Amino acid sequence: MKDGNKNSLVKFGKAGWGTIFYCMAMFWFYVGFVNDGSNITAPAVAERLGVSSGTVLTMNSVAGIVGVLFFIVIGQINRKIGARLTSGIFTILAGVGYICIGNAPNLAVYTIAMCFVVGGIMSAGYIAGGTLVAQWFPKKKGVVMGYTTMGHNLASAFYVPLITFLVGRFGVGQGVMVPAATAIILGILGFVFIRNTPQERGLNPDNVSDEVYKSEYFVDKVSGDGGWTTKKLLATKELWLAAITTGFFQICSVGVMSQLVVRNMSLGFTQVEAVSIMTLLACIGVFGSWFIGVLDDKIGTKKTMILFGFWYITALLCNVSETKAGIYVSIFMIGMAIGGSANFTTSLPASIFGRHGFDKVNGVIFPIQGLVTALCFAVNGVVLNLTGNLRYAYLVFAGVAAVNIVLVLFVDEHRYNKDWQAAHKNEAASSIRGNVSGVNAD
Repeated sequence: MKDGNKNSLVKFGKAGWGTIFYCMAMFWFYVGFVNDGSNITAPAVAERLGVSSGTVLTMNSVAGIVGVLFFIVIGQINRKIGARLTSGIFTILAGVGYICIGNAPNLAVYTIAMCFVVGGIMSAGYIAGGTLVAQWFPKKKGVVMGYTTMGHNLASAFYVPLITFLVGRFGVGQGVMVPAATAIILGILGFVFIRNTPQERGLNPDNVSDEVYKSEYFVDKVSGDGGWTTKKLLATKELWLAAITTGFFQICSVGVMSQLVVRNMSLGFTQVEAVSIMTLLACIGVFGSWFIGVLDDKIGTKKTMILFGFWYITALLCNVSETKAGIYVSIFMIGMAIGGSANFTTSLPASIFGRHGFDKVNGVIFPIQGLVTALCFAVNGVVLNLTGNLRYAYLVFAGVAAVNIVLVLFVDEHRYNKDWQAAHKNEAASSIRGNVSGVNAD
């Protein structure tokens, strides 16, 4: 291509698309295992164990908090063995844990198994998968995260009907077997076909030409950790802003989607209608994920996050109005937005810190993101137990989004991004040379 492929939204090569689809699949299992699938598995497990659904949701929140310990450890493992092996190992572990949650004899075993499910699949998708995206697509990470987070939407569209059928037909113990076995197979495929960097496949990052790579990317040698230490990162304002702001948007999306079927049933829909609404919403979200990703690359992650915050507040307020028009408007708006919050978990840190040493950065930032995100289960569980109605949880999430807009304003979007700095340095040098040539010609 004339521009060296630097502006294409689709020309990533076979290996690049293979990496995208792999990350998409891990997100599919993450949303199915941890978020949307809990609409079906949590009540089924609660009935099987003779406890309330709110109690099971609270245990999911505990698993999310314990998962932070997994993220810290797995972040270090990811640095040592690479994203290919890390993603494969922990996708398999999550599949095994999912079998256990469906067959747990008591709440304690369920909670322990859920810790491995949450820690395993989130680490595979976000820590290892985020590293893959940052290394393969450092300047197109917005649209690429738009593609990968389609896995979220596709899980909402197809995982919930699938697990509804399986649990209804075979019971929760047998019903979890099919998705669990499929996750294990995905992990094995990752071992065989995925590579840690595009260079291992003879490609440049973003699949750009050699000329573009040399002139618009930072090509000098950098230490494996990009010069970062854990202590240095924890003392950096941008790390905390990136972790908290992306985590806050995840609170909103995960909190809404993990109990959307329950919420819709409380509004008078049957379970079949509620699941169908989630399917429709998710299909809308396939386009929404892509659109938010394109917007991210075009106007920047920071501006996109601010727009996203206003959009989500409006969607949540429409829902809590509990009017017919408000509910249907909220369904469309939530559908457009459900992939967006996940886009930002990788896109914002990659914008700020770049690809150099990203596995180190992500190993520190993601546990904080995970800890913040896990609070959504506590909000839903507490509100459900206290009021029996998720309406008030949606008001809490709207407040979180409003606070987040303010926090995003303080983000310095490209503070440590070497590729971004190199491109702008070369652009400035070219402009100076052009001006000098013009003066000489005069």
